[in-house]
Amino acid sequence: MVDKLSFTMHLCAKSWGRDAPINTGDFGLVALIRTVAYLGLEARGVEVQCQVAPGLPRFSIVGLPDKAVSESRERVQAALSAMGLALPPKRITINLSPADLPKDGSHYDLPIALALLAAMGVTDAEQLNDWIAVGELSLDGRVVPSPGVLIAALYASGEEAGLICPAAQGSEAKWASGVPVLAPRDLAGLLAHLKGTQVLGEPERGEVENPPPAADLKQVKGQETAKRALEIAAAGGHNLLMVGPPGSGKSLLASCLPGILPDLTPSEALEVSMVQSVAGMLESGRISRARPFRAPHHSASMAALTGGGLKVRPGEVSLAHLGVLFLDELPEFQRPVLDSLRQPLETGQVDVARANAHVTFPARVQLIAAMNPCRCGHAGEPMDQCNRYPRCVGDYQNRLSGPLLDRIDLHVQVGAVSAMDMALPPPAEGSAEVAARVAAARALSSQRGVRCNAELEGDPLESHAAPDEEGRALLMRAAEKLRLSARGYTRVLRVARTVADLAGSDHVGRVHVAEALSYRQMVGR
Repeated sequence: MVDKLSFTMHLCAKSWGRDAPINTGDFGLVALIRTVAYLGLEARGVEVQCQVAPGLPRFSIVGLPDKAVSESRERVQAALSAMGLALPPKRITINLSPADLPKDGSHYDLPIALALLAAMGVTDAEQLNDWIAVGELSLDGRVVPSPGVLIAALYASGEEAGLICPAAQGSEAKWASGVPVLAPRDLAGLLAHLKGTQVLGEPERGEVENPPPAADLKQVKGQETAKRALEIAAAGGHNLLMVGPPGSGKSLLASCLPGILPDLTPSEALEVSMVQSVAGMLESGRISRARPFRAPHHSASMAALTGGGLKVRPGEVSLAHLGVLFLDELPEFQRPVLDSLRQPLETGQVDVARANAHVTFPARVQLIAAMNPCRCGHAGEPMDQCNRYPRCVGDYQNRLSGPLLDRIDLHVQVGAVSAMDMALPPPAEGSAEVAARVAAARALSSQRGVRCNAELEGDPLESHAAPDEEGRALLMRAAEKLRLSARGYTRVLRVARTVADLAGSDHVGRVHVAEALSYRQMVGR
């Protein structure tokens, strides 16, 4: 069959006065441009194939395009018209290969336009063999931003190719080291560069933003137990639940956490920026070294919290990757929404399964939650509690499932703050002093090969967090009395290791285990 086809092409070439092998363009010109499809934080290579063939005028896009990709026909046609170019009165077919991979997003506009221009003979497709193109087109021919450029740049780096992207995102793409970047403002400027009549300069890498100012622990009056728990949570990356009446300072304490956490390392900052890029939140290529702090409202849906939607996008738990997810008024969230966090808190990732796609997003977060003891918020206060006490306490706290509470390392009661407490002078120790101790404890965790003690497991957990004889005896008695699960047992060990690190102790002793156990008195249990 191959020999017969070659023979036929050879005869055609002879009849048209050619000695060289015939190009498929003689039967309908085909041009190829490379781009990517996004699946979570992964980029898959896509080949944009354009054929301009004789036939009734038609412009069709095939290869499982979504609505945004199908509408590229109108944007591309208008952009070419703005340049003074008209589509040929022929059958134009755009194929996005592989055809069984779903394509969504507006970033296919630019590669589709380039493939069409190459098929029309306006530009040479061979010039673009070593480039990957992404970008949306406006009706006047401008190349406007689209989500995921940093992901595309990292993919281009792995393919040893360059990247063509919108001018507004050139600084974002330059964070992928060693990748040549063309960042045109409009389609006409890109064509002029390819023809050599204009040279597009290489964009500069985006700026590194300084962390925004956070609340200082000097603002918190009293609440020494809660501040100690917050320090332990920051030092070990542990999950924390604060229970207390309204106005006791739970939200203020949570807002102080970013001020005592260490900055992101360069590799962590790039990882966080990848999530922000695919979510369309990375502005002007600026990368921040501050850890994310996300605080969704309790009306958030499951898709908003864990990711999903018609176009699968990262949820709040992924946008808080390597940072803090703060859930205020915890029982007010829908119970299925909260239980959807159980897997991410355990595995550090979210698997979003759909009929046509299976997407994985990172979700290594530190959960900080706050709640009132009951609906009225004044349980245990004889002058203020409602007439349904103590039944209201059980009803309210039972909205939280046991498996979710078991994944929270530290449970702390936050007492009411009186007017006399507020009149006291600010505490001498603020966030700066606590941050120094947290950084020292995190440095010890890094020596153990983990980012924080909350990630210790298996043999490293046994070797670094095993308590001495007295500590082990206390832990065994407490495990039986508190009915600790296997997960609860390991989490107590991790917290005890963090307490020992803050105390400057090489080994985990009885006092460290005792403090860790004091934070396992779970609400509603």
